[in-house]
Amino acid sequence: MELVVVIAVLGILAAIAVPGFVSQMPRYRLNGAARQAMGNLMGARMKAVNLNRRVKVFFFSSHEYRICDDADKNGTVVDGEGDVETKDIQREYHDVTISSTNNPIFFPRGTATNLATVTLTNSSGSKNITISIAGRVRIN
Repeated sequence: MELVVVIAVLGILAAIAVPGFVSQMPRYRLNGAARQAMGNLMGARMKAVNLNRRVKVFFFSSHEYRICDDADKNGTVVDGEGDVETKDIQREYHDVTISSTNNPIFFPRGTATNLATVTLTNSSGSKNITISIAGRVRIN
């Protein structure tokens, strides 16, 4: 009898808690996507320093971006050049879209040009990632 009461109480608590948790999931997905994109941008900066050449991030769809490096060291990075990494934010965060004001370029010293504001959006709102001239990447 005590076991039945305990199971009933746990069932009632779960019925109360689950809807609140489910309603917060879009916010958690947006935060996770922002952290992933920020990590990839910081990785692009570190790649530029490590390879001693320019690295450019191309935003080409509402959920994909490509990280390319200046493999021929001619001073310009074209889409598809070098060691190409294509990232799809919706692979892990299905409802998040991404847009950017520019395609940032990171230099071997860690600085950046083509400064951009990357915006991630879903039903819970939006998050902005900014890239400074010093190469600093942060979520606002």
